[in-house]
Amino acid sequence: MTEALRPHHLSLGNKIARVLWQMVWFSLYRPTPRLFHAWRCLLLRIFGAKLGKAVHPYPTTRVWAPWNLEMGDHSCLSEQVDCYCVDKIRIGAHATVSQYSFLCTASHDYTDPTMPLVTAPITIGERAWITADVFIAPGVSIGEGAVVLARSSVFKDVEPWMVVAGNPARVVKARVLKGAK
Repeated sequence: MTEALRPHHLSLGNKIARVLWQMVWFSLYRPTPRLFHAWRCLLLRIFGAKLGKAVHPYPTTRVWAPWNLEMGDHSCLSEQVDCYCVDKIRIGAHATVSQYSFLCTASHDYTDPTMPLVTAPITIGERAWITADVFIAPGVSIGEGAVVLARSSVFKDVEPWMVVAGNPARVVKARVLKGAK
C-alpha cells in the first residue's frame, strides 16, 4: 500500500551534513571515472548509506542524503538518476534504476497555507527495473521483478512482476521471464 505522507522538519544537523555531503559529492564523487564504483560506495558509506556488495552508483547520480539510502547487492543507480531521499529509499538486490529517473520522497502539503514539507519512503523490490526517465512519487513501493517503462510517472504501488507504463502508470501486462514455468 502506498504510504501516507507525514510532516517532516529538517534539523540544523541535517542541513550541515547535506552541505558537507554536497562538497564531497562535487569534489570527490562526481569527477570520478565511471568504473570507480567502489570509491563512490565508500564515500556514500562514510555518509551513512547502507550498501550491499557490487553496488553500482554512477558518477552523475545525485543522492540528496546518503544516510537515507539503502541498496541491495548488485543494484544500480545509473547516469543522471536523482535520489531525492529526504526520507528512506530502499533499492533491492539486482534492481536497476536507469538514467534520468527521479526518486522523490518529499513534497509539500499544498492544502496547508504554510505548505510544510511532507515525506514518505520509496521501496524498489529485488530484480525490479525502473527504466529511463521515470518519476517515482513519495510513499510508492515497486514490487519484486516489476518493470516501470520509460517516461512513466508512478503515484501508486506496483505489484510484483508487473509491467507498468504511462502517466499515471498503469499495468500493461504481467512480466514473464523466458524459460519460466
